[in-house]
Amino acid sequence: MSSRASRRAQPNSRPGDFSSVRRKVDDLGRVVIPSSIRKLLDIREGDEVEVHVEDGQVVMRVAADQCAFCSGTEHLEMFQSKAVCWSCMAAIRALDRERTGDVSSPFGFAP
Repeated sequence: MSSRASRRAQPNSRPGDFSSVRRKVDDLGRVVIPSSIRKLLDIREGDEVEVHVEDGQVVMRVAADQCAFCSGTEHLEMFQSKAVCWSCMAAIRALDRERTGDVSSPFGFAP
């Protein structure tokens, strides 16, 4: 097999199944996402992906604007570089008020 052919993504199971592709990590820790997967998921240059560890495995997914707590996608605000929905923000505020003993209304009115 030529070196160029050996560099191409090779499916590990059925033809066209690129769910498990082997790639080498370069000296800077980078991994190339095969073009077939980028096309399938509409990943383009400049798009962000999220990488995390789950059950001892590296998981990569297309980054989406979603709440860091509930994965909701509506009414998001950024807080310390994380998207948080209004509902979760309200729950966090309520928890903070409960822990600090602050019984004032979140709207500035006295109870």
